[in-house]
Amino acid sequence: MGGISAGTSAGAMLLSSGADVDFFIHSYYEFELFGQTLSINTTMISTVIVCLILLGLILFARHEIMKDYDEPNAVQNAVEMLVETMDAMVESSMGAHAPKYRNYVITLMAFIFLSNISGVFGLRAPTADFGTTFALALITFVMIEYAWIKSNGIRFVKDLFEPFPIFFPVNVISEFATRVSMCLRLFGNVLAGTIMISLWYTLLPWFMKLGIPSFLHVYFDLFSGAIQTYVFGMLTMTFITDKYAD
Repeated sequence: MGGISAGTSAGAMLLSSGADVDFFIHSYYEFELFGQTLSINTTMISTVIVCLILLGLILFARHEIMKDYDEPNAVQNAVEMLVETMDAMVESSMGAHAPKYRNYVITLMAFIFLSNISGVFGLRAPTADFGTTFALALITFVMIEYAWIKSNGIRFVKDLFEPFPIFFPVNVISEFATRVSMCLRLFGNVLAGTIMISLWYTLLPWFMKLGIPSFLHVYFDLFSGAIQTYVFGMLTMTFITDKYAD
């Protein structure tokens, strides 16, 4: 009973201090639009920063590649190796359909990866916001359905009634549920890392914040961020390719 009481007291202390926990969600400017109150918040600012960083990296890589060196420098070699690796991954997953979707898949994975690791640089990961992951999944959903209609024509409607007409509602729900699960998986994993790091920074004594958070960032931001990027990209390529196979 004493152990239970002590555990309950510790839990109550954590909950009571929960109001001081900063999950890096802040609103900086609010305005009215069509009767709704909207705001410019941390996620929007982080998303713009990530996009600018991605654009800057692309322009820098292009500038280095376009230079006429007697011998390729380190930047050129790194960029070529990265592009060839990504091309090979898309080619192996999508086969003959790779050329049509290569740019989309690589851009998608680059944005997700930079978003996931942005916590290392003091930003709140845009992918820790459901609105961001939902938008990414919605774009992917459109690409998947486009591939389905393009490969099957009007027959895609017939596929919704297979194997029996009674399965029509189930087939429709499964089309949406699978895509929603993609955004929830990415959102849940990134948000969990954000919450864990926030709790560590705000609820533990100062000496527990020396050095240890760096390992948390390595795991939650870098390692988990890379894994979730790979999973989202592979699911995108797999679902699109499967629609052509149908």
